[in-house]
Amino acid sequence: MLQATQTQQATAFVCPSLPENAFATDVLAGLGHTPKTLPSVWLYDQRGSELFEEITGLDEYYQTRTETALLGECSAAIADVVGPNAVVVEFGSGSSRKTPLLLDALVTPRAYVPVDIADDFLDDAVATLARRCPGIPMLPVRADFTRPFHLPPQLHDTQGPRLGFFPGSTIGNFAPGQAAAFLAHVGKMLGPHRRMVVGVDACKDPAVLLPAYDDARGVTAQFDLNVLVRINRELDGDLPLEAFRHEARFNAKASRIEMHLVAQRAFSATVLGHRFDFSAGESIHTENSYKYGQTEFRALANSAGWDIERVWLDARSRFAVYLLRAANGE
Repeated sequence: MLQATQTQQATAFVCPSLPENAFATDVLAGLGHTPKTLPSVWLYDQRGSELFEEITGLDEYYQTRTETALLGECSAAIADVVGPNAVVVEFGSGSSRKTPLLLDALVTPRAYVPVDIADDFLDDAVATLARRCPGIPMLPVRADFTRPFHLPPQLHDTQGPRLGFFPGSTIGNFAPGQAAAFLAHVGKMLGPHRRMVVGVDACKDPAVLLPAYDDARGVTAQFDLNVLVRINRELDGDLPLEAFRHEARFNAKASRIEMHLVAQRAFSATVLGHRFDFSAGESIHTENSYKYGQTEFRALANSAGWDIERVWLDARSRFAVYLLRAANGE
């Protein structure tokens, strides 16, 4: 039987599927690619996670406040559908700031499983949430949720529904094919009696979208550039930070925002002894954020073995919260 875990004892289960040298492997491969790329998951070290939390409070970043309001409106309805004794698994949990809205609405949730790659940030978030929700067992998992990983062994014999929680429009950071693969993998992980809550940002005027990814205070620029700081610190790099500029672009054809670090001059740099040449104007593509209308997201979910059970939209139709269920209706 799972017991509520004291804050100081909520030790993260470290998923063994996360390769120890994954960061180095991805960086060397990405900088050696044409065009240069970096997986967005590596933006979220401790400092990156802190900066992203700051971004979510900016005036330009409408997503967080819009989704939070929607979750406040729909969590009771979600709880009615899911029923009692659910295990809640949150992918890319970050600060878990929105999670209490869901946990408070659910009837006797069996456990909360936050999954995040930033271990210190994960520990802090779990400690805060354990104080906020003292009766719910906390089973944190340190893992890159974009790669296959395992749930904590304490859950292997638990019965009852499982509810995936994937807020923040993070589904948009995957290319559509990757998003479908992720949703399919999550479905297998959660099992037959599964549901999933997904926050999805809708496509809209670039005049609204672009400032959310390139704010006036430059916090998003710091967030993007921090990955270079991390490369220099952890991988013996000498990338000149002052030579890069953050840039957000809207790719209308792909219906996505792109974040790039653009070289302002030509130079060469090394990472782990490997040399990389940059030309003026060349960029490192660090993140995508795909935007979905209801028709497009329904097709994506269906292709991954999910049906849309309910959908909630804000008054401006800027953002949607979807409740998904297994396509077989279980």
